[in-house]
Amino acid sequence: MKRLENKVALVMGAGSSGPGWGNGKATAVTYARHGAIVLPVDMNPESVAETVEILRAEGFDTLGYTGDATREADVVRIVRDVIARYGRIDILQNNVGTTIMGSIEETSEKSWDHVFDVNVKTVFLACKHVLPHMVAKSSGVIINISSLASLQINKYPYFSYYGSKSAVNQITKALAVHYAPQGIRANAILPGVMDTPLIYKQIAGEFSSIDEMLRARNAASPMGRMGDAWDIANASLFLASDEAKYINGVILPVDGGKSCWGR
Repeated sequence: MKRLENKVALVMGAGSSGPGWGNGKATAVTYARHGAIVLPVDMNPESVAETVEILRAEGFDTLGYTGDATREADVVRIVRDVIARYGRIDILQNNVGTTIMGSIEETSEKSWDHVFDVNVKTVFLACKHVLPHMVAKSSGVIINISSLASLQINKYPYFSYYGSKSAVNQITKALAVHYAPQGIRANAILPGVMDTPLIYKQIAGEFSSIDEMLRARNAASPMGRMGDAWDIANASLFLASDEAKYINGVILPVDGGKSCWGR
């Protein structure tokens, strides 16, 4: 059964920050495999081209967009083109995110603003310009990728990340309540310790070696291992599908039980 048959899905941040499968890329492919017309977006033209190539190699109709999701002009351009070509956007996935390590004393104003722009402003801009089209159709699904760090403090000194991802949760709940009468659902997914390309660029510096990082992150889960991008993709698929038609405003950890663990 194709759970997203003929749905149009705009996936922001659908490239990958390095070799392998990031959350956005895996979600884009999963959506397409379940019948959606997937439009991947990334600021890196090589990354979005790779996702488009994977989709087309599997026989899917797709069109990739290069754009900076923190810039309103880019978001407007992309949304207008999707609407002109396909007439609607049924699913909006906000997967853009970043982290910069640093205590409060070490964090510059520029660094703080950058993390909030990437993690929060991107959600605001995409929703601002996609929601009118969902409202016009009285239907739509928004899925925001947050982080378990929005609920649970860990050993990493990334204060701007904690704050920005917490903001994503609250925005998601507000969207869920205010737009439910228009037939629109909004939910957030909170990845726990995940093995994706991003950790090798943004987390590895906190450890003496990659092996040490992998051991520590695997041990941080009650299941003794990290999750991967496909775990996020499959959770996204469920929330985007009609099987979740009465699930709205949920802040869903996908974390192997880490959010329940007192360690």
